[in-house]
Amino acid sequence: MTRVLFVISAANGWTLADGTVHPTGYWAEEVAEPHRVFSEAGWRITIATPGGVAPTLDELSLGIAGGLPGTRKKIRAYLNSITDELNHPVSLDGVDESEFDLVFYPGGHGPMEDLAVDAVSGALLTRRLASGRPLALLCHAPAAILAATNPDGTNPFAGRRMTGLSNTEERLNSFARKAKWLLEDRLVEVGVRYDKARLPLRPHVVVDGNLYTGQNPQSATALATRLVEALSTPST
Repeated sequence: MTRVLFVISAANGWTLADGTVHPTGYWAEEVAEPHRVFSEAGWRITIATPGGVAPTLDELSLGIAGGLPGTRKKIRAYLNSITDELNHPVSLDGVDESEFDLVFYPGGHGPMEDLAVDAVSGALLTRRLASGRPLALLCHAPAAILAATNPDGTNPFAGRRMTGLSNTEERLNSFARKAKWLLEDRLVEVGVRYDKARLPLRPHVVVDGNLYTGQNPQSATALATRLVEALSTPST
């Protein structure tokens, strides 16, 4: 059975440049849709967070920003169906990522707060990338690579082709003008070959070897489906 380590931010707020904290957490669709796709494929999912803290749902993700009412209703219902899993994650520092066939990070603004500076997550990502085994990050989750470092201080993801929420998409949020930094800018700064869709808010998946990334919440299903296809195809 295919095993997935599903790493979710434990943050419940995003500290802005003026010192205010914007309530946040994980984005509903980015957890619900990949979890559903992986579960329907028969995969075993282990949810992990920093410190084993139950992750917080960003309620904005089930408001107007989360899509049509029918879609939001289905997503909320799915999240409710996995409440026990979400409320009892394992601690990220207690897992061995080498035991999993896939390591998957969903987004939301949460990773901008905690995973971007989490040394445990950074070391895990460094090892996973070097292992050549599948690693996937969605929307804001690529912020987690900012905590990954090589012994010489460089970022192990430098030179890799990736996507993540674009500056244009981020600025659709009124509070983004107060952000300390934007994801696209930081990815470019550490040497990532950043790639995005021609139009904002459109599904966009980038694959570079064992590294899979999705640009935005609209990419959640496409990224998860691509991973199921890739891991279900026998190697030659």
